[in-house]
Amino acid sequence: MYSDFLDLRKVKAISDYQFGCSITDVLFENESNIRIKYSKNTKKIKYIYDDEHLILSFKPTNGLFTLSLFAAQKIVAHTRKPLMRVVILSEISEFIKKGRNVFCKHVVDIDSHLRPFDEVIIVNEKDELLAIGRIMIPVPYIKMFNTGVAIKVRKGIYKSKL
Repeated sequence: MYSDFLDLRKVKAISDYQFGCSITDVLFENESNIRIKYSKNTKKIKYIYDDEHLILSFKPTNGLFTLSLFAAQKIVAHTRKPLMRVVILSEISEFIKKGRNVFCKHVVDIDSHLRPFDEVIIVNEKDELLAIGRIMIPVPYIKMFNTGVAIKVRKGIYKSKL
């Protein structure tokens, strides 16, 4: 129990650093439901669950988390756009839902605090969740460029069940 408490504090500290305190509060709103799954080989933190729903995966290569679609849904429901989001043209929503990458020319709005390789939630103009991914270039360039990949989509909502 004591080590679980310390691991939860560690997970929340990483989340605070990576996403900010307000997002950590959303993701861990009910701490009693949070479950940490460890790697069988290394015994280190690997997955974070809210009940039976995966919310975060720990990447040991960079020491940060990747979001799940369930976590993205919680963030969209509890925050205002464009926080942690890139808003894209509604016309290309179907392509993004299938896991296709987002090009600079399709971006309508974006959280100005995002940095390259940050986790990002992709939504359409109605703030409907389409996918999750990683931002590839600095935000000012995304706003300036008309060509090139802005967001590498990791998972579209058609590729997975929520």
